[in-house]
Amino acid sequence: MTTIRLEAVSKYFNNTLAVDTIDLILADGTLTVLVGPSGCGKTTLLRMIAGLEEPTTGNIYIGDRLVNDVPTWERNTAMVFQSYALYPHMTVYQNMAFPLEAQKLRKDAIRQRILPVAEALGIAHLLDRKPRQLSGGQMQRVALGRAIVRRPDVFLLDEPLSNLDATLRIETRAELKRLQRDLAVTTVYVTHDQEEALTLADMLVVMRSGRPEQIGTPHEVYQSPRTTFVGRFIGNPPMNMLACHYIPAQRCLELTTCCLPIPPQFMAALAATNPPHSLVLGFRPEALRLHWQQPNTAYVFPATVYVLEPLGRETLITLNIGDERVKAIGAPDTLATAGVQVWLTVEPSALHLFDGESSVALQKTS
Repeated sequence: MTTIRLEAVSKYFNNTLAVDTIDLILADGTLTVLVGPSGCGKTTLLRMIAGLEEPTTGNIYIGDRLVNDVPTWERNTAMVFQSYALYPHMTVYQNMAFPLEAQKLRKDAIRQRILPVAEALGIAHLLDRKPRQLSGGQMQRVALGRAIVRRPDVFLLDEPLSNLDATLRIETRAELKRLQRDLAVTTVYVTHDQEEALTLADMLVVMRSGRPEQIGTPHEVYQSPRTTFVGRFIGNPPMNMLACHYIPAQRCLELTTCCLPIPPQFMAALAATNPPHSLVLGFRPEALRLHWQQPNTAYVFPATVYVLEPLGRETLITLNIGDERVKAIGAPDTLATAGVQVWLTVEPSALHLFDGESSVALQKTS
C-alpha cells in the first residue's frame, strides 16, 4: 500500500508563501492530478513529495513512512519532467537501463524489465537509437519507460506532455492513462491544462494561491464547482457567469436584461440569506439552447449574437446578454449574423448560484 499523506504542509521561499498548510491524502494506486494556473503551488507540492524541496512546516508520508528527512534516492519515487532529460550519448535501451544498473541488477534481469515496457510504449523498435534520432513523442515515451522499469512506489509527473504537438499529446495521454491503470502505481500528475486534468484524473485537486480550492472526482468538480474560480478554470469553454440579485418580494433573480424564477434547488439556501446580497449565476455553455423566436418558458435570456466559431463537430457561439458576454455550443451547421436577436434557454437544474462576496457556491437541495 502506497498512500501519500500530507499533514499541514507549507513551503516558504524566503518570505513568499508557495504552499499554504495543505492536508491531503492521495489513495493507493490512484492517479491524482494537481491542476491550476502558473504560480499556484502545484509543482512545489510535487517537488516536496519527491524530496527535491523540503517542507517549511508539516509532515509528508509515503506509505506509513515519514519522509521529511529521507533523501530523494531513498523514497522509491520516479519523476518525469517536462524536459525529457535523456542522456544524449546513450541509446534508448541504455537510457532505460541506467537506473536499473545503478541498483546493480543483472543484465538478464534488466532486459526482462525493459522489453515488455518498451513493447507497451511502442518503442521496442527504437531501442538501438539515440535521442537525437527520435521525435519529441518518442523521447517522452522513453522518459516514461525509464521511470516505469524502476517499479517505483510512486510516479511523479510534472507536465510531461506539454512539449508534444496536439495530436501526439492526445495519443500519449491515452497511453499513459492505460499504463497507469495496468501498473496500479500511485501517481501524482501536475498540469495547467484542465482538459488533460479531466481526462486523466481519478482525483482532481484544483490549486489556487498555494491551497486546494476544490478536491473531487473530475465529474464532481466539473458538475458542482465549489467556487467561481473553479467554474471558470475547469471547462473549455469555461462556465458562464452573470451577476444578479435576489429579490425576495418577487422570489426571483434579477439580471440586467431579465428576471428568472428562483431555481428550486436554491430555495432553501436563499431563504436563509439575510439580508439579500449580490449573487453570481453560473451555467455551462453546453446547457444553453439557442432559439430564433422567443420561447414560452420562464428560464430564458434575450441575447444578441457576437461571433460564431465553427469547430467542425460543433459551433462555438459568443453572445451578449446586456453588457455581459456568454458562450453557447450550437450545431455544426449553425448560421447567424452578428447583432441578430436570439433567445437562450436553460434547464433550472443546470444552474449554479454563487455568493457574490465570497464566490462560494450556494448549497443545493434535491
